[in-house]
Amino acid sequence: MPVLNEEHHLANAVKSVLTANFSGELILALGPSTDGTNPLASKLAKADKRIRLVENPRGLTTVGMNLAIKQAKHDYIIRIDAHSEPNSNYISRGIEILEETGADLVGGVMKASGKSLFQRAVAWAYTSRFGLGGANYHVGGVAGEAESAYLGIFRKSILELVGGYDESIIRGEDWDLAQRIKARGSLVWFSPELLVTYWPRSSWTDLVRQFYSTGVWRGELTKRNLSRTSPRYFIPPALVLSLLAGSVLSLFGLTIGWLPLLGYMAIVLAVGLYSRLAPVPLVLATMHLSWGVGFIIGYVRGAAGTIDRSRVSK
Repeated sequence: MPVLNEEHHLANAVKSVLTANFSGELILALGPSTDGTNPLASKLAKADKRIRLVENPRGLTTVGMNLAIKQAKHDYIIRIDAHSEPNSNYISRGIEILEETGADLVGGVMKASGKSLFQRAVAWAYTSRFGLGGANYHVGGVAGEAESAYLGIFRKSILELVGGYDESIIRGEDWDLAQRIKARGSLVWFSPELLVTYWPRSSWTDLVRQFYSTGVWRGELTKRNLSRTSPRYFIPPALVLSLLAGSVLSLFGLTIGWLPLLGYMAIVLAVGLYSRLAPVPLVLATMHLSWGVGFIIGYVRGAAGTIDRSRVSK
């Protein structure tokens, strides 16, 4: 479990793992948190000998995961984020599915949830096909071979074979790892049985930062591996470009230039009415446009130096 500034979620995340049906260890890779996360982690570790702490001075998820993987004693590696809570059978059933299918990586459904009105709207958008494009790990689906996996249940042997996570990647590291695993001829599998409660960003500024950074890295990864990129990744940047083109046309007095903006506004407002959550139109527009702008920038100039600070600046 890579951990950075998760004071409000860490205890529940740890509890969800320790109360699950498994015999193993929980390794917390602790980044340089600026809140009370690390003292809390130390307290939790003292209370349960199954918890081990690993220092991750760089604070990057990929670095933390690789540090933890190197110290892991068992044959299976299960990634859990500190702002998520796996269901009680996630670990035991996940390993069973790994063995039943012969896969090297198994993932389930990100069950986004929220507490505040804004966070509930973000969670709703996560699980909507209009929000994040309809990937199975967001909206569910039938079990089968998958493009990628949310978090992931791995055989340790495959992680050692492919060299673990690419530490040069800040966002989209799970997709990159899945592609390298598949390139070895291994199976990546999705199972709707496996549910993980995920707590998304709860403020607008954090949502902007997260989706801009994710978009930048998706643009970078798309440029690296265009042949394996899903067509749905091009929809947000196409939206941004159409809105920009419409704005230019409207500046020259052409009323047709207003059509992209008015059409998009009509769609997000209609989806917002359907959701019955007032912030949904704002949330959708924030996700689409932040991600789309980021994708264009990442594809054109690369993602070097772009870090998601939405959980760093607490």
